[in-house]
Amino acid sequence: MGTTSKMRLGAYVRAAVALASVLFAAATLSACSSGGTSNAITLYSGQHPQLTQALVSAFEKQTGIKVQVRSDDGIVLADEILQEGSSSPADVYLTENSPELMMLTEHHLLAKLPASVTSRIPSRFNSPTGNWVGLALRFSALAYDPALVSPARLPKSVMDLAQPQWKGKVAISPTDSDFVPLVGAVIATYGQAAALNWLKGLKANSAIYQDDESVVAAVNRGQSAIGVINQYYWYRLQLEVGKKSMHSKLYFFPNQDVGGIENISGVAVLASSRNQAKAQRFVSFLVSDQAQRIIAAGDDFEYPARAGVPPNPVLPPLSEVNPAVINVVSLGNDLPAGKLLQESGLT
Repeated sequence: MGTTSKMRLGAYVRAAVALASVLFAAATLSACSSGGTSNAITLYSGQHPQLTQALVSAFEKQTGIKVQVRSDDGIVLADEILQEGSSSPADVYLTENSPELMMLTEHHLLAKLPASVTSRIPSRFNSPTGNWVGLALRFSALAYDPALVSPARLPKSVMDLAQPQWKGKVAISPTDSDFVPLVGAVIATYGQAAALNWLKGLKANSAIYQDDESVVAAVNRGQSAIGVINQYYWYRLQLEVGKKSMHSKLYFFPNQDVGGIENISGVAVLASSRNQAKAQRFVSFLVSDQAQRIIAAGDDFEYPARAGVPPNPVLPPLSEVNPAVINVVSLGNDLPAGKLLQESGLT
């Protein structure tokens, strides 16, 4: 997640289900919103604050355009944009997972980006309708304690974690927004009924933590044998505590199992922005070679989306990760996953 602020998914689902009336009310306020342009743009960012600041600082230095940043969880900010509608003060929205971008696209809240921007990133990382562009990639994985579970006994599929043999051995954070796309990927692959049964089995087997940072820390302390995380949390913990204090290891599911879903961080310009040219210039910068190298050099341990920009050298090559790739349309928005998380009792 981009910040320590975590949104409870149940509240998000309820807000999104009531979206039609919210958007209608927001639309009536559009005439009252501030007009004109300025030399500053407003960025709603669900990315990590340190990476966001590094990118913003480089852009401001290069262009002289100021960027006012509002940081929170990506799902929280998407919900705010849904409620604000055409009166949103945001010019640009940056988030860690594609479902939020797909949600905003479905409600016609994002502007179409020029091909000169989207063409810099491989098309499978972008909106199929040109309304957002991918920036970085992360992958779901397991942190595990080799003192509690041997590599030979690690599950071949994330679906195995619902089986009785894993009772009391799993750590998860169902309210972390990075868990939601994993649920969406299970739905896309196996259907809603199988996904619900999986979540119920996972609930019976798991210790629940507030966020993925807590999950990987618990595994590293030996409190849980395995934990479901996005891979970069393991590398960030290693950076924080040092290699000698890392008692856990990282495991990628084999054979492109859905447990290794590829997550796309992306950025969009809001259709309601009064600063379209400057906002598009910022997005264009984010997909530039310079910005993509900032992503690679940072301590977020994400893979740059731009071809030819090598990732942080501590990361394994993508051929070793061998992720599950589900196109953004099939993955959809967060609503089905959020509803199943509620129905299973995990949120």
